[in-house]
Amino acid sequence: MRRTELIQRARELSRPFRVEKGETFRLKHVDPGDTQEFTAEDKPRAKEALALGVELLADFQDLLYAQDRWALLLIFQAMDAAGKDGTIKHVMSGVNPQGCQVTAFKAPSAVDLDHDFLWRCNRALPERGRIGIFNRSYYEETLVVRVHPELLERQSLPPRLKRKEIWPQRFEDIRHYERYLARNGIVPVKFFLHVSKREQKKRFLERLENPEKHWKFSAADIRERAHWDAYMEAYEDTIRHTATAEAPWYVVPADNKWFTRIVVGAAVIDALDGLDLRYPVVDEAARQQLQEAHRALLAED
Repeated sequence: MRRTELIQRARELSRPFRVEKGETFRLKHVDPGDTQEFTAEDKPRAKEALALGVELLADFQDLLYAQDRWALLLIFQAMDAAGKDGTIKHVMSGVNPQGCQVTAFKAPSAVDLDHDFLWRCNRALPERGRIGIFNRSYYEETLVVRVHPELLERQSLPPRLKRKEIWPQRFEDIRHYERYLARNGIVPVKFFLHVSKREQKKRFLERLENPEKHWKFSAADIRERAHWDAYMEAYEDTIRHTATAEAPWYVVPADNKWFTRIVVGAAVIDALDGLDLRYPVVDEAARQQLQEAHRALLAED
């Protein structure tokens, strides 16, 4: 398949799950088991599509690194067992490690809590020419902190700021922050891997019944599952209020990992294709130096 055809196919695969304006967005309208035209029998074809996408993504990343003008920020949010780690691993498998940096955000430290809620993520932003990946992010501040208001009490905020207005205020701050990033050449692309409660249960049971997967399970996973409805409401509200043209959300069906990966890969390709990436062109003086170096090497024994 030619490059232009691959890019067009990537756009067709990812665009149905893209949210740029979220005022009317409803999470119930996205089926976690959706695989578009693919069926279970099409897995080999899906894997081939992912392989082609990984190859194309590697080419784009080389251009991004060489041009050194743009940076791409990929943000992954999801419920436990939705497949964030595996998606990052497979989609980014062909990328040069020099041009990619991954940051996983766990519970904030005491130092983090003494700063604003964007601080620790801001410190991990990718340099120009690189792809930055946030495995969870500042969006935890409108998700887990909203579901568990007691976490807000641990933050060093003045008491009069801990009101119900804090959530729309944080949405506004995030929109402004992501617009600022986009205007400075850091392009945010955000993914919510939408797994069903039924599929999460299945994956939890696999972890509990397979000794080699015990390390993946935590008792906290079950406690958080008990808040499923509250999390879905928080995710829907967050996506509705922070989806913009500069920083779109992709709400990706996650019940079938193979399909999740090709959609995420396609969305990354679509984002990079929109940056008009090119290898730098050297000026005349530099070109003459290159020619002199070439002649010098040919003149050697």
